[in-house]
Amino acid sequence: MICVVTGATSGIGKETAVALAKGGATVAMVCRTRDRGEAALAEIRRRAGHDAVSLFVADLSSQRAIRAVAAELQAALPRIDVLVNNAGLALRDRLVTEDGFENTFAVNHLAYFLLTRLLQPTLLASAPARVVNVSSEAHRWGSIRFDDLMGEVAYDGWKAYAQSKLANVLFTYELARRLDGTGVTANCLHPGLVGTAFASRGPSLIRILSRLARPLLRSPASGAATSVYLASAPEVATVTGQYFAGRRARRSSPASYDRALAARLWGVSERLVGF
Repeated sequence: MICVVTGATSGIGKETAVALAKGGATVAMVCRTRDRGEAALAEIRRRAGHDAVSLFVADLSSQRAIRAVAAELQAALPRIDVLVNNAGLALRDRLVTEDGFENTFAVNHLAYFLLTRLLQPTLLASAPARVVNVSSEAHRWGSIRFDDLMGEVAYDGWKAYAQSKLANVLFTYELARRLDGTGVTANCLHPGLVGTAFASRGPSLIRILSRLARPLLRSPASGAATSVYLASAPEVATVTGQYFAGRRARRSSPASYDRALAARLWGVSERLVGF
């Protein structure tokens, strides 16, 4: 099994890569910087007990970098059995990417969308294959603000994060519908409250909640469990279009089941990435 895992430098992403590699998978890590990526690569190889782990470098806020790494992955790998879109961030302040997009929306949604679409031919040729998108319970507080997707009029870090996590679920469900019958499944998940550095640059609400919940926080390895389950468990090989938490399918927010909303987001996303 060949698995691509984004955001594998640290936290949930690194633990996902470790668990899949320990299970015998060949893992392609996508990391933002080479120095931190190489440190994570050495650790994952050591913990997995084999060297079938490789590093690809891409800043997923950049569409140019996403296109380049997709081409590198397709050239280097004979197939892709699993794509785990894990890389994400939460920001207090509004930042703009080189493409002119708000950073949270660019990394948390558009990167998932573009990388998946670019790798879709390889996933289809590799079927049965799986796409696993890491979302969050924060999606329940999200809305897709088509009149201000990039927070130019009114930016709020929490709302931007919640919007991006709802976009993950809407994208997953729409992708599953469009891939129906192809042998490629698409599911998304909430990893739980995990003790990582993720919230350190996040909006005030996320930082406050992280401090309050610190005694209840899961380890990164525990947070990766549902990602690993969806990527590898035989019992979910044909399950698609579902939202999971704690390795169980759950109901997501009412807005996430709005097919018109999902189709509109898909069309807008295609235009934004020039696909």
